[in-house]
Amino acid sequence: MDDIEKKLEDFFRKYEARFNKSLVGTIDIEETANSFTDCFIEANPFGVHCGKNDDQFRAVIIQGYDFYKSIGTKSLIIDSVKVSSLDEYHSIAKVHWRSFYNKKDGREELIEFDVIYFVQMIDEKPKIFAYITGDEQKMLREKGLIS
Repeated sequence: MDDIEKKLEDFFRKYEARFNKSLVGTIDIEETANSFTDCFIEANPFGVHCGKNDDQFRAVIIQGYDFYKSIGTKSLIIDSVKVSSLDEYHSIAKVHWRSFYNKKDGREELIEFDVIYFVQMIDEKPKIFAYITGDEQKMLREKGLIS
């Protein structure tokens, strides 16, 4: 594993730990926001959205964590991180996630999914400048976690 791969593996493992801590009440908004560049792009099956790393984004971070707690999310675990370096400053990381939920009927549910992150190294620190997701809402509906 080269230096960039190691840094990105560590970066996403810290991201994973932060998310899981948020599920039990410890939300590190600043560190989550600091994982992103000043502006970033999200692409999903519904289009491309531009985001700004500002106070509104920080509010959305809190809303996101609250949403995941409300639907019974127990944990989010990284299964794998596959890194493709584009140059010495930019990489693509395909992260395979496994998310575990407690359903209202008491059963546990597992959902696996990939997110593709575009990452820039700024002063030796990784920052997400774009990411691509699938249709998360559809998956959550199909598993009976949301209506």
